[in-house]
Amino acid sequence: MKIGYARVSTFDQQMDLQIGALKAAGCDRIYDDCVTGAEKIRPGLSSAMRTLKRGDTLIVWKLDRIGRSLSHILSVCERLEQRGVLFVSLTENLNTSSASGLLIMHVLGAFAQFEKSLIKERTLAGLAAARANGQRLGRRPRLTAAQREEVRLSIASGLVLPSDLAARFNVHIRTIRRCLEDLDPQGSKTIGTTP
Repeated sequence: MKIGYARVSTFDQQMDLQIGALKAAGCDRIYDDCVTGAEKIRPGLSSAMRTLKRGDTLIVWKLDRIGRSLSHILSVCERLEQRGVLFVSLTENLNTSSASGLLIMHVLGAFAQFEKSLIKERTLAGLAAARANGQRLGRRPRLTAAQREEVRLSIASGLVLPSDLAARFNVHIRTIRRCLEDLDPQGSKTIGTTP
């Protein structure tokens, strides 16, 4: 069975061209969505995927109708391959039933993996540069330096419980305990452990 899938990003776009091409390709059923390529939830694609059985073919007008990113397109194609379903993209003349179609999918997969590696390298280089410039990474501390000192002094006095400080500063008690661990790693096991 040939199953067609069409997608447009907005309601003012027409999918007549896609539907016509899918009918000309001999699709028995056509599912469609009106969502952006980045959207994860696509009822039409989900229905098409549920309908497909081993030996069936999923046909799209253009490769980017499946997803916006190469990694998402490849993940859909991998799921199809695992289920024994063929994939055809009419515009790119891509057909996974042929050796050349499979080769192109594997080349695209290699490019997607390469792209991921480049992004990871750039991210790590950016983080290293930020640390070298003295930037603090991650979330900002919930307590200011003055509040942290007040926590330390209050707990050292023994008159205030960590739960009282958490309520005063409107933070979770774990924030107070982490603050104490940061200030006194050795004594943190005994100081302020009473809720």
